[in-house]
Amino acid sequence: MVLDRRALIGSGLALAAMPGLARAAALPAAPGDHVLGSPKAKVQLVEYASMSCGHCAHFNEAVFPRLKARYIDTGKVRYVFREFLTPPYEFAGAGFLLALKVGEPRYFQVIDTIFRRQAAIFESGDLWNGLLQIAKTFGLTEAQFEAAMGDKAALAALNARIAAAGQRDRIQFTPTIFVNGQRFETAMSFEDLAKVIDAAAKA
Repeated sequence: MVLDRRALIGSGLALAAMPGLARAAALPAAPGDHVLGSPKAKVQLVEYASMSCGHCAHFNEAVFPRLKARYIDTGKVRYVFREFLTPPYEFAGAGFLLALKVGEPRYFQVIDTIFRRQAAIFESGDLWNGLLQIAKTFGLTEAQFEAAMGDKAALAALNARIAAAGQRDRIQFTPTIFVNGQRFETAMSFEDLAKVIDAAAKA
């Protein structure tokens, strides 16, 4: 994997290890946010996720489709996706760099594809080729994929966002979810998440 672990992590994870702080209001916008849903939605849901996190992959497959159908697509929730890195850091960083290279409006499609293939890629042990095959399904050549993996500016910007996540929102685990600023550091079921969203909408 042509990614420097130290460059990906930088000081971000050291900052992320700081104690969590309670929030009482929706989180402000941050550089690198990827957003779905109406800006007029009464409920804001921010998810910090890592492309190498198995719990995040499960949330993506088992919870997110129902969340999107019931709350995001109906204008009830504004969903904000934010990046974080967990081991193997190189894979997490490479996955985000790939999604950024493909760009909008297919960013979330790339994220979904990587999450759904995550277990098979890990089982194969060939992380680079696993991501390369995904890149090709989104129209990138091998040369374009390699260029994305070696994009120092994009890597530095990603690392800066990870550091900011630790400093600003005290992220330690993935997935970490904020519903109108209320923090949840657990892999929630759709039913439990729905209760939190419904309560936030009534508050």
